[in-house]
Amino acid sequence: MPPAAPDDPRAPIDPAAVVARLADPGRWSIDWTTQTGSTNADLAARAEAGVLEPGQVLVTEEQTAGRGRAGRDWHCPPGAGLMFSVGLDLPAVPPDRRGWMGAVLGLSIVGALRVAAAIEAALKWPNDVLIGGAKCAGILGEVAGRRLIVGSGINVSLTRDELPRADATSLALAGGGLDRAALLAAILDELGRWCDRWTDAVGDVDAAGIRPAYLAACSTVGVPVRVLLPTDRWVTGRAVDVDASGGLVLETGAGLRTYTVGDVVHVRPA
Repeated sequence: MPPAAPDDPRAPIDPAAVVARLADPGRWSIDWTTQTGSTNADLAARAEAGVLEPGQVLVTEEQTAGRGRAGRDWHCPPGAGLMFSVGLDLPAVPPDRRGWMGAVLGLSIVGALRVAAAIEAALKWPNDVLIGGAKCAGILGEVAGRRLIVGSGINVSLTRDELPRADATSLALAGGGLDRAALLAAILDELGRWCDRWTDAVGDVDAAGIRPAYLAACSTVGVPVRVLLPTDRWVTGRAVDVDASGGLVLETGAGLRTYTVGDVVHVRPA
């Protein structure tokens, strides 16, 4: 496949261009497709069939059945986003700590946006990536057998009219670089480094530096929020911490409360 022309950010991604930019190209295996239902679902199917090797990356130009958190649909025009999933095997990380996988990819995306797109981004609990308070990426992680699968959809060249909601943005609207191959390579480099730290720390997110880095990057901590729980009940308080289990700690009128799932609304900009 020919490399993407620099003046056409929606030209197909060249997997060879991604590999050429990787610090450790032997760590990752890049698969590319023009269209698929869901990259996460595709890798999960490979895991169930016993053919998903660690380090497999699936990137697509278009997802027709992309999934967000809570089973929401997600769609992006062909070539306008960076949509990918990664299969990982981290046996040293205990099962009760693997819920941090989405946060680890979030940190990787924030670091890569700074390096490859000259953009400062933040994380919204649990796994949204924000630029200037507007969402530019979502993250979805899941377990398939012994494998961890984590994926993201990043708005790259979407125009204001193409965005699905008013509180969303894209790298183009934020004035950042639009080289998707370079961005994916930077994300994988960051992800590899974080996974090595996590493994070396036997899953301890504090010893690995993951939780401190997440707290530093998280715009949710320190501001008043409303949290919509799975029971359709709203809880209001001030977010004061993210604990070692990944739960959001709120200071409420009834004292400190910890929530492991929910949709967060920042009451005022962070």
